[in-house]
Amino acid sequence: MSAKVRIVALLAVLALLSPAATASAADDPPSVKLSKAQAGTGGSITVTGGGWRPRALLMLLICGQSVPSTGVTGGTNSCANADGRAVTTDAEGRFSRKLPVAEPPVPCPCVVHVATVTGAKAEADAIFQVAGHAVEPLPAEPAGGRLSVLTDTRLDGSSGLLTWFGAPPARTLVFTVGNVGTSAVKNPLFQVGTSHGVFAPQWQEQQWRGTIQPGRKARIELPVELAAGAHGDYTVSLKYGGKVMAEQPWGVGRPWGVTLFWILVGLVVPAALFRVGMAVVDRIRPRQPARRRGLRLPEVALRLPGLRPREEARHAASPSSTLPWFAPDNDPGTAGRLSAPHDDSPTSPTTPTRKGPP
Repeated sequence: MSAKVRIVALLAVLALLSPAATASAADDPPSVKLSKAQAGTGGSITVTGGGWRPRALLMLLICGQSVPSTGVTGGTNSCANADGRAVTTDAEGRFSRKLPVAEPPVPCPCVVHVATVTGAKAEADAIFQVAGHAVEPLPAEPAGGRLSVLTDTRLDGSSGLLTWFGAPPARTLVFTVGNVGTSAVKNPLFQVGTSHGVFAPQWQEQQWRGTIQPGRKARIELPVELAAGAHGDYTVSLKYGGKVMAEQPWGVGRPWGVTLFWILVGLVVPAALFRVGMAVVDRIRPRQPARRRGLRLPEVALRLPGLRPREEARHAASPSSTLPWFAPDNDPGTAGRLSAPHDDSPTSPTTPTRKGPP
């Protein structure tokens, strides 16, 4: 009986501990592990990881001048972007992917940098040595004033009607920095970069006018603008002193006004050209005389057998009418016929006429 009690108590303890264990596992940061700590160019390593967001798209890169404690100081410009690989995590946030070994554009120390491409930002690094690649110490941080981002960055602004027709999308990058150094920072020079998808950002220098005293903070606004007709998922990065300080995703809608414009052009222009062509053809073609569309009734009557014109029908219907070229006395119809008997006739109507000489 006591054994059953112990089993029940153990099951109760496990039931109480399992949610805590699950929560702690869920709270663990993303991790990256490598099959080899060192490899030469041309080889490959297997990168595995866990604790990532389920069904997340990740980018794997070999970057130089970086250590896990400081991250990729030069951004993706310090990485071998052409030899990077993408991978999607499973339903439990784990992945495994082979990565070819390539030399980064800057010297080591190097890391394998894994970061999310879309959605909430998450990244992790693992120390890696590219065999035969140069190794140099990390650049020392400048003494004196040092800026640090205190709050999350955001993009202010919205797209207007012109952006719907292909005008360059524009926003304002807003962030707050604090001077954690020992001297004032005057007119700091920032670098704002925009990247599309997995491509490296295009950096543009922007200087903020002002002075930030030690222990003070300042709210900074920098304009950001994309190329005309840009659309899709972009990332706006902020760099200061050679180190990426913040990143902000930016989803840009498709300029459907441009598509509508080209559809209208494809319908209106051919119709206009067709009308112009028909007008030119109608003007240059030779004129033909008008044709008689029908025959008059007398002509039809003359051509149809068994029908006579109205005048012949009228003369035939009137018995008293005579032909114009002879008189009633010399009617050729009476020639050669015997005359009717008369009283003064020398012969009797019953007497036959003799033929020949008497």
